[in-house]
Order: sequence, then structure tokens, then C-alpha cells
Amino acid sequence: MDRLNFRIDALATGSRARAARFRTPHNEVLTPLFMPVGTQATVKAQLPQSLEDAGSQILLANTYHLLLRPGPEVFRRTGGIHGFMSWKKSVLTDSGGFQIFSLPHSRSMTEAGAVFQSYTDGKSILLSPELSIETQRAIGSDIMMALDQCVASTADEATVRAAVGITQRWAVRSLAAREDSSQALFGIIQGALFKSLRKESALGLCELDFDGMAIGGLAVGEEKNEREDLCEFTADLMPVDKPRYLMGVGTPLDILEAVHRGVDMFDCIIPTQVAQRGGAFTSRGFLQLRRGVHKFSDECLDPKCHCPTCQRYSRAYLHHLTKTKETLGWQLIGKHNIHFYHQLMREIRESILEDRFLELYSNKRSFLQEDDLDNPSLDPGPKPVKRPRRGDYEIHTAREGFASILHISSGEIMHSRTPPMEEAQHLYADQAFLTERVRADTCRDPLVIWDVGLGAAANAMAAIRCYEAQAAAGPVRPLRIISFENDLDSLKLAFAHNELFTYLRHSGPAGILKTGRWQSRDYAGLSWELVPGDFQTAMDQAPVGPEVIFYDLFSGKTNGDQWTLKAFQRLFAVCAAQPAELFTYTMSTASRAAMLVAGFQVAKGRVAGNKAETTVAFTPSALAGRFASRYELLGAEWLAKWHRSGARIPEWLPAEEQAAFEEAILSHPQFAALRG
Repeated sequence: MDRLNFRIDALATGSRARAARFRTPHNEVLTPLFMPVGTQATVKAQLPQSLEDAGSQILLANTYHLLLRPGPEVFRRTGGIHGFMSWKKSVLTDSGGFQIFSLPHSRSMTEAGAVFQSYTDGKSILLSPELSIETQRAIGSDIMMALDQCVASTADEATVRAAVGITQRWAVRSLAAREDSSQALFGIIQGALFKSLRKESALGLCELDFDGMAIGGLAVGEEKNEREDLCEFTADLMPVDKPRYLMGVGTPLDILEAVHRGVDMFDCIIPTQVAQRGGAFTSRGFLQLRRGVHKFSDECLDPKCHCPTCQRYSRAYLHHLTKTKETLGWQLIGKHNIHFYHQLMREIRESILEDRFLELYSNKRSFLQEDDLDNPSLDPGPKPVKRPRRGDYEIHTAREGFASILHISSGEIMHSRTPPMEEAQHLYADQAFLTERVRADTCRDPLVIWDVGLGAAANAMAAIRCYEAQAAAGPVRPLRIISFENDLDSLKLAFAHNELFTYLRHSGPAGILKTGRWQSRDYAGLSWELVPGDFQTAMDQAPVGPEVIFYDLFSGKTNGDQWTLKAFQRLFAVCAAQPAELFTYTMSTASRAAMLVAGFQVAKGRVAGNKAETTVAFTPSALAGRFASRYELLGAEWLAKWHRSGARIPEWLPAEEQAAFEEAILSHPQFAALRG
């Protein structure tokens, strides 16, 4: 059965770019095309009519999230997603495979599928190929995706080979589960950065009766040049008579490069994600509306754009909406960005049909990588940007518009890829399951958090916000936060500019800066205190040991003595007598090895920013707790990586101690099962 009737309209001279078309039950689709992401049956801050007016041909929705809420039965009873969300054109549903990759803290893998803990009611759900396809059939999408196992692009060969194998077997099961449905189904090629495994995956999947093929496992940690190389290599392995889909990519420049390499379909959250923070794509480059230079500008976003936002609203107004965090600003800029993406795709298609793609490719590349070329300025000459400073810190503004703190001497940025509170919530508060920990029905003893590396206080404030929300809803156990910091200048700088760091508009940071101690007036069980000085000596001054440790110091390049074996041995000695769990952003082999030799059990943490993994460590008694089972302990895959690593043995370790260090890793109780 030919479900899409795919045909190629034109091929570009001197390029792999192609213009094609196919038909779904809802509309004819012209390629190359971009699909806005409507994860939960909605594109954030956008109306379906606005998306249709902008030229959206297909929207992407996510099977995993729609399985949990509202659930397949809702779609069965309402006639599918199109009527449910009032969308007349096509829908593509992701299978849930990316969640297998992005939620390692709350799932376990088997051949049968991935077992998740539902974030709606806490129940365990086995997301199998059969359940994924059953759910997608109930949703009624025009194009379904086979369930796959995505791994980090930086994963080792053994891990990637295993993922390729399970993806192939799940692909067979996904096709069988489709039965006689008229919905199209795409397979997903995996293989990370290993071309031999990419080829193996492509050849295996191309033998199956899929209606299209996708490139998975990119934009998950690799460098841009690696992504482009693997994209071209993989596209060449895909059938010429079926659509080619690059999943989760990307910026306008990423898409242009991938079209050049033979890809037809794209999706990404970037247009609406950057819009939320005031970022706009224009014909002159990327524009950041948070910048004060737009405060008095009556210009539109882009004089060459005919979207409703550019036709009606000034940069001054959009600047105001962005600074005040009004939802309308997110909506209007997002509407423009989606229009920009679709217009880019239309221009690309037209250039292929007219056989002038290479000319367009050259012209577009010259501005798609630029920033703010047409910013208005009172002074025609360039002026150095003066960023607020205090001590060795200054405020840094990310391209996406959020503020963070830069350590001037080292160049390290606190929360460089994600807004401080988003990262603190995701990596520390949520990953430590603070919402569950603070409830009184779980324990009556105080929950003690050691906040190691107070910085600009994002992690501490994420914990406080979590506690306050739970305390407002019901009984909670006491929470005591103990922060360690040897330089308060970063917090003082952020606090002085709390219009940028709005989470500091709270009595807690003011109390810490004034007296080093804060007690909540609203919740008697909530307190926060500061232990100043170098952590290695200051930990002995802590009044009580931790249940949870947020280990968020600068990296080993800047703060080397805090990531050594000695440092973790001291920390382990202090907290080993009690159940304690440590959460940190690093996935460094050297740091993990030091934790293991110090006595901790070490597990993979969740994805954060541009890191495919982070790290969670446990004292021995913490392994018996109810949270440890939710993490995947390092095993054979990590040991193999450690053996290959140039950081296997610390450089500073005396030669006579190196054998003992290696033996401590190999004989660690965590790896007992591997020793037979």
C-alpha cells in the first residue's frame, strides 16, 4: 500500500537538495518543510489558525505525553487529534523514543520496552512498540514513528550497537502493530557518531516496509560539524523514493545545511522556545528583544517580513512585553518565528525548482549565523558593551535572552545554556525528587540539603520554591538548607540586578546576604543558612549532615581541588554514616572515578543543557532508599569507557598509588555482578 504517494519534483544542481511532495489523508505536503512542535496537542502560545495562516503543513505531537494526558481513550471518543485540537492539516506523532533518552532518571530499559513512572499519577507504564503504535493509532496522526532507542551521540560503541539492535527489533514490532491502518509509519536510523553502525541501522530498516525514514540520535551532544557530516552520510543511505526526516533539528542555519545534504522534513522547539525569551529570527540575523537598544524603536521586527506581528507591532512594544514577561510577547514573537521558518522553507523549495539553490544557500548562510545586524543605535560607531560587574563576576546575557553569571578569570558561565531557575529545577530539585521528599507522609525528620556552591542561589531557591508549593498544599516535613560559598560576590551582583534574576525577589536571599541566616515567616519548618569559606574545610562546620547534596561548584579547570579523590573522600567520610545522595552537573570520567574510589555508588543522571548525562552518587545506606532504584548505576559500559579514558588515573596521583586506585575501581561493590 502506497500511503503517501511520494514524488520528487526537482533536484538541485551541485547539491543533494530536493523538492518533493506527498499526500496524507488531510492535505498535500510540499517539501522541504518545517513542522512546528505541539508536544501536548498544542504549539506553545500559538493558535491553530495562526499556524495555518503561517503555512504550517504538519504539526508534531508527542505520543509519550499524550499517552499520560489526556490518554488514548479521549482521542478515541473525540475522533482523534485533528478534531480535538481543531487542526485541519496533517499531524506527525513522535513515538516516545526521545523520552527514553531524555528521562533516564525515571525509566528502566528492557527488551519489552521502557518502563516509565508517570509524572501525572506515579504509576509505572511499560512503553512498548505495541503500546506506542496503539496510542498513535488512537491519536489518529497522519504519520506515526516507530519506537526506537536513542542514545547520546557521544556514547561508546558497545552502547550504540545495542541501541541499534533494539531499534531494529522494535521497528519490526512497530510495523506488525500497525496492522492494516492507513496511517503512514517511519523508521528511525540510529548509530550515534559511528558510521558503520549508521550504515548497519539504515540497511536493516530499509529492508522493512516503512513509508519514510528518519535520522535519529543527532542534536544530542555532538558538534555541529559532526552533525552535518553524519547527516549527509546517513541521508545517502536512505531510499530516494521516500521522505527523509531529520528529527529535532534545529536552527534555520541547521535546516539549510541539512536540506543541502538531502533531507526533506524537520521539527524543532526553537522558534517558540527562543520567542519566550525575546529571540527573533529575521532577514538580517538573530534579534534579541530584551536588549535596551530596542526600548524606543518604532521599527518592526523585520521590514522584509509580512507576518501579522511585523505588520502591526513595533520593537519597542515587543521589547516591553519581553521585559515584563507578558505571554503576549511570547505569542507575537513566536508567530513571527514560525512564519520566518515557513518562509525560509518556501524560498528553499522555490530555489530548488528554479535550480538556483546553491545561490540561495550561499546568500542565506551569510546572515543566518549573524546576530543583530540591524540593531538601531544612537551612535553610528561601535561601543563596547558594559556589563555589570562585581569582583571577579559579571552579568552575561545569553543569545536566548536570559541572564546568568560569568566568572571573569576562568570564562565559565553559571547556567550557560539554560535559564538559572530552569536548570536548577530540572537538574537539582526535580532530579532529587524534592516534591516527594518534603511531604510529611514520607518522613517526619527534617530534610537537610547541602547546597555546595551557592553561586547566585538558583539551586537553593529552587528547593525553597518547591517546599513552599508543597507546604501550601498539605503537611510537609521541615526543610533545612545549608549553603557553602567562599565568595558571595556572584550572589550580591545578581541580587543587585534582580530585575534580571527575578527568582531573587524573595526574602530568603536578602536574609542570607544580611546575616547569613534566614527563617521563613510563613512556614516554620523552612530555614536557610550560610557556611562561608572553602568547602573542604567548611564542611566540618556544618551543624548537621545532609540527606541531599547539590554539588554545583565550578568545574575542575577552575576549582580543581574540589573534584579530586581527596575532596570526595573527605565528603564521603562526613556523610557515609547516613543515607545521602549527591547530584551534580558533571559526567566527567575522572570525577566519577574519584567518587567511586572514595566509596560512593555512582549512577547516570538526567540530560541537562548540552550534557547527555549528569551524575548522581549515593552513600551505601542510601541505596536501600526508595529513590535510588530510579537511577541506573554505572556498569559495564562505563567501565569500558573508563579503561579507554586518558583520565583513568589522576595525573597527580603518585606512581606507587596508581595500582591501588585502579584496583579500587575494579573491585568496587557496584561492579560485583560484572566480575561473575
